[in-house]
Amino acid sequence: MIKIKTNKIISIILVFVLTISVVTLTGCFEEETEEEPKNIVETAKEHDDFNTLVDALTDADLVSVLSNEDEQFTVFAPTDAAFSKLGDTYVTDLVENDVANLTKILLYHVLEGKVMATDLSDEMKTETVQGKYIDISIEDDTVYINDAKVTTADIECSNGVIHVIDTVLVPKKNIVETAIEYNFDILVEVVVAADLDDTLTDESADYTVFAPTDEAFNELNTTYLNNLINNDTANLTSILTYHVSS
Repeated sequence: MIKIKTNKIISIILVFVLTISVVTLTGCFEEETEEEPKNIVETAKEHDDFNTLVDALTDADLVSVLSNEDEQFTVFAPTDAAFSKLGDTYVTDLVENDVANLTKILLYHVLEGKVMATDLSDEMKTETVQGKYIDISIEDDTVYINDAKVTTADIECSNGVIHVIDTVLVPKKNIVETAIEYNFDILVEVVVAADLDDTLTDESADYTVFAPTDEAFNELNTTYLNNLINNDTANLTSILTYHVSS
């Protein structure tokens, strides 16, 4: 009887040990087979809200760039609803007529390196891969990129991180680009003559310019203005900087 009971006890112990071993091995196997994070493009493809973004990245030939596992990027990713704010044909028109501009717009949403939400601070300026700067602001614990609200932060990827935003970021034109667009032709000419164009295209600085129109310049004596441009750029620079506040 004692021998039989002993055998039963041994059997129970063996069953218990085997059960624990199976559970442990199963847990280890599950840990070993846990899915690795996907890269930025793969992650975007898995989300239903990034269809337009993925299509745009494909059309702009940026898929390979943002799939590169040797680099780390931060992407402020507009949702489909964000793109729809621009109109039904906005992206299509860019794809058909201006892929270069589409590429610039998309790269304006990308930073080099992995920047988590906690790395961002109020009144921060940071340069994008496109070359222009974005403005970071924080209000009531909500992060804004320019005018776009970060709705979901810190979607980690194998080569960086995605922050979801509710508005497409369109690169702002600098002062000289804006002056050209609004036909301040003489102002642009004298700014270049005074070698101030690099200063007024500096994306990391903020300036306010009180811009004289062509009509205002035409009220000056032509000989006087030409002399400033050709012979007295020091005085020209002094006059122009008097119109600039930083």
